[in-house]
Amino acid sequence: MTEYMIKQLSIFINNEPGRLAQIAAALKECSVNMKAFNIAESSGFGVFRAIVDEPERAFDELSKKGIVVKVTDVIAMPMIDRPGGLLDVAKAIGDARINIEYGYAYSNKEKAAFFFRVDDAAAIDKLLASGVKLLRENEL
Repeated sequence: MTEYMIKQLSIFINNEPGRLAQIAAALKECSVNMKAFNIAESSGFGVFRAIVDEPERAFDELSKKGIVVKVTDVIAMPMIDRPGGLLDVAKAIGDARINIEYGYAYSNKEKAAFFFRVDDAAAIDKLLASGVKLLRENEL
C-alpha cells in the first residue's frame, strides 16, 4: 500500500530569528512548492514539517545547502472544511484502533486534508478495510 504513503520533509532549524525565512528561501530557490506545513518547537530547535510537490528534489537541494532534513512517510485523509470535519477523520482513525503520533491539516475551502504519522505498519490496510478514503501524493 505504498501508493498511500506521502513523503514529508522534516527540517531541523535552530530557534532564532530569520531561520524560517532561510528555509523558505531555499525552497523557493529550487522552485519547490509547499502544500502544507507545521512547525513544532523543542528545546533550542524546531522541526519544520512540510508536504511539498517534489520531496526528493527538495531533500537533495536542502541537503546541499547544509540544512538538516529527513524524509518520513505520513498518511493523508481527505477532510471536509466544516465544523466536525476533524471529528470525522479522527473517529475513523480511532475506530480502526490506530494511534496518531502527530498530525496537521490544510484547507483551501475547495479541498482539505489531514496528514498524520502513525506507528502502526498496518494502518493503511486497516483504514482502507474500514472504508476510509486515503489520498495519494498526486491527489494533493
